[in-house]
Amino acid sequence: MIALLQRVSEASVRVDAEVIGKIDTGLLVLLCAEKGDTEAVADKMLAKILKLRIFSDDAGKMNRSLQDVGGGLLVVSQFTLAADVAGGNRPSFTQAAVPAEGRRLYEFFVAQAKKVHPVVQTGRFAADMKVALVNDGPVTIPLRMSA
Repeated sequence: MIALLQRVSEASVRVDAEVIGKIDTGLLVLLCAEKGDTEAVADKMLAKILKLRIFSDDAGKMNRSLQDVGGGLLVVSQFTLAADVAGGNRPSFTQAAVPAEGRRLYEFFVAQAKKVHPVVQTGRFAADMKVALVNDGPVTIPLRMSA
């Protein structure tokens, strides 16, 4: 599973000009399930995201987690994170989970997040989405988890 985390002061996602997910301070998580990923991998990814200390403390050091600051979590599916460009100029997405499995793992991840975190918003799986954000820092962290 691949995630790209962006610490934001605000972020939103629109589908057909309608805002379907919006947060203030928090993390925008672009999430991709890969072939072979499991619910255990999704749980491990979620735990890491919630505890990753990438928010500033009173001294200005990155020492607080999303949970510490009570920030929002905006989770957007993005299979293109699995892009492989080693073979040419057109990306291959063969390592991305097939759509049905990708959707299942994305929905599992979101459901688990909603159980343990108070502010969870989402995009819409497989939709043409427009994502807007104000990257705070900027802080952008790539994560990859496997079984």
